[in-house]
Amino acid sequence: SRVKLMTGKANVRNYTFFGKLDRGQKTFGNYFRDAGYKTCISGKWQLGQETDAPSHFGFDQSCLWQLKKGNSHTIEGKKYDSRHTSPDLSINGVAKEFRNGEFGPDVCVDFIEKFLEANKDESFFVYYPMILPHCPFVPTPGTPDYDPNSPGSPTYKGDAKYFKNMVEYVDQLVGRIASKVDELGLSENTLIVFTGDNGTDVPVVTSLNGKLVAGGKGKANHDSGVRTPFFVTMPGTVQAGKVSDELVDFSDLLPTFCELAKIDTSENKNLDGVSLLPTLIGKGERKKPWSYLFYSRNDATQPASSVVVRNATHLVYRKGGPDKKIEFFDCSIPYARKLQKPSDLSDNERKVFAELSSVMKRYDTQYQSDLSKDAVQQWQKKTRAGKKKKK
Repeated sequence: SRVKLMTGKANVRNYTFFGKLDRGQKTFGNYFRDAGYKTCISGKWQLGQETDAPSHFGFDQSCLWQLKKGNSHTIEGKKYDSRHTSPDLSINGVAKEFRNGEFGPDVCVDFIEKFLEANKDESFFVYYPMILPHCPFVPTPGTPDYDPNSPGSPTYKGDAKYFKNMVEYVDQLVGRIASKVDELGLSENTLIVFTGDNGTDVPVVTSLNGKLVAGGKGKANHDSGVRTPFFVTMPGTVQAGKVSDELVDFSDLLPTFCELAKIDTSENKNLDGVSLLPTLIGKGERKKPWSYLFYSRNDATQPASSVVVRNATHLVYRKGGPDKKIEFFDCSIPYARKLQKPSDLSDNERKVFAELSSVMKRYDTQYQSDLSKDAVQQWQKKTRAGKKKKK
């Protein structure tokens, strides 16, 4: 999802495998730094362990988990998760172990606040791919079970009972950033976007309008896997309290940011996103009749992929490559999708099915079309190694 967010392209074009961003890609960090903005990324990386990666992708300053090290560390002979208490982070490419009661997400927001203060008189772009509330689910500062001296969670999932605390702490951290922008007198000239990258994790069950909704992370054809919060604020530019039913996916963010900042993206012919600016400022017309999703968690092999194209009321879904069956769903009621039998479709539904299926097939022809030669070779080497291991 972060590859799609950062590049403005559908994953079918430029995704290789989990934890990797092709160095041939141009991200929103590159666009903004090239335009003279001061740029910062703080939070989760997990896109390759090259020390220069954040700078290569356009970020002047960085405070990141999982840049130079993995997701765990060994303390006194035992393995623990390394992102929350006693975190291992990389500050501007230099690995640093925090062992004095620090909480990783706090360190990341401290870094952002200092960046904002140092660049309050400059144009800036900040990307905060937050560590919370991804598992392991752990106590957060200010809660009864929190231990600042904990070496980290001993398990990958943690305990789901702490998920609520983690979401509440997300609210505090985002509030700190927004308050700092306001304190510096920059609110009316700063666009802030808050969103999530996928559905809630599987162990978590929440209540929505009186119904229980189980976490759907990885379920590409279900609302519990793709519906996420999306909030935007910019006083004086974005109307407060406005609710929109526009289709939005992560590819739309890069063109939105660049259009607002008047940064030219015309040389990039394969951007899939459609700018949200007309919707945000209430001027002009935005045309995005459908949204396309290519999802393959571990690597971008088509047989392992889930592909979805949806409009406001229906979606088509395919598990696997172009030779597999395409299913048709009515998704007009949130979290209550309904599989439609081909024999029961109305004339209008047949037309919608044909239109959405056509989009899916058109994108099939773009498979890995925007990857660099090096990225394709790395992907081929990795997938061959995986096949040998299975044997």
